[in-house]
Amino acid sequence: MSSFRFIHAADLHLGSPFQGLALKDPDIAAIFVEASRKAFSTLVSRAIELGVDFFIIAGDVYDGDWKDNKIGLFFNREMARLERAAIPVYLLRGNHDALSVITKTISLPSNVHEFPTSKPGSMSIEGLRVTLHGQGFAERSANDNLALSYPAPVKGYFNIGVLHTSLTGREPHASYAPCSLDDLRSRGYDYWALGHVHEFEEVATNPPIVFPGNLQGRSVREVGAKGALLVTVDDGRVELERLIVDEARFAMVEIAVDVDHSSLEILQRVEAAARSIRAGADGRTTALRVRLKGPSRLHRNFTANRLQWIDEVQAACHRAHEDIWLEKLELQIIEPPLMTEPADGILDLGRLVAEHGKDADLQTEAQILISSIVPRLPAGIGAGDLPLDISVDALIEEARQLLLARGAGAD
Repeated sequence: MSSFRFIHAADLHLGSPFQGLALKDPDIAAIFVEASRKAFSTLVSRAIELGVDFFIIAGDVYDGDWKDNKIGLFFNREMARLERAAIPVYLLRGNHDALSVITKTISLPSNVHEFPTSKPGSMSIEGLRVTLHGQGFAERSANDNLALSYPAPVKGYFNIGVLHTSLTGREPHASYAPCSLDDLRSRGYDYWALGHVHEFEEVATNPPIVFPGNLQGRSVREVGAKGALLVTVDDGRVELERLIVDEARFAMVEIAVDVDHSSLEILQRVEAAARSIRAGADGRTTALRVRLKGPSRLHRNFTANRLQWIDEVQAACHRAHEDIWLEKLELQIIEPPLMTEPADGILDLGRLVAEHGKDADLQTEAQILISSIVPRLPAGIGAGDLPLDISVDALIEEARQLLLARGAGAD
């Protein structure tokens, strides 16, 4: 077999709106939207500099249907750069850019070859003796085991299977084109270029079955370095090298709070944690989620002055570095144990609220209120299991703490 190199990428999600960030800070959301495009442009530049022989995109080029042609024009521009460098591109559609999802089109250059969606198709690169096999999604939901229909390998060629799949399940990703490792191995291919899972994962080595992950983190669930793979094949031997191209990152830090920590001490801990996060971000803009957790005598202060604490934590992040932005402040501050019991005849407001906070009627009323709010949220924001990004129990507990703080006065 000949020696060659190729790029294996997936899950570009061009056009992702970063709606959660947009609600909190439109300026930071704009940075992450632009980061998705810059990451792909950087990857194309690396491919040209390295002189790779071809380029694979294993699904989800786009995040969904286009509002206008801008995102299609951007992708066309990058494909044209690869065409001028004589680098062919092989892509298939995933669940986000399925044939039924994307209604607008922009003509792509002749170096772009798309796998069919009605059945598996094969394409060969004769000079390299490489054959690629793949099938894209016709519909957003693909519940069939597509891999079992892939054709037999071409003898004497290096065979690559391209598939957008969740395999046997990868939380929190939805189950699409499910299949097992044995299903993939049964095809007799030399490499499986997978997409759909946003974390890099070398699932198997014989043959290599690999998720490259996405190019740019899209939420705090997608932390750390992101990129694609440079795959080098030399006489049938396969070597993988990650190409990190993300432009901005999400991160999360949990900070333990002790009972007697002052406000200043807590903020100093936040600043120190943010400095550590910055050191590992390789100079990239970072959206940081901060979780404060533990018992504190300031628990009522946190509840009564939540917005002030958000601003103070953001300020601490900016003292660590100007490009660290607070994505969210999670308060898991609990009330320390009471040192004394309330005197006889004095209303124990805390106990009263705690007892009624578990009432089924209150839980139901809270659910009804949430249901009335969700339809008013921007499209997609309330689509998850926790539409307000917090459970009903947590909302009731937050209300309890606020009532206590207002009743007794925050420290």
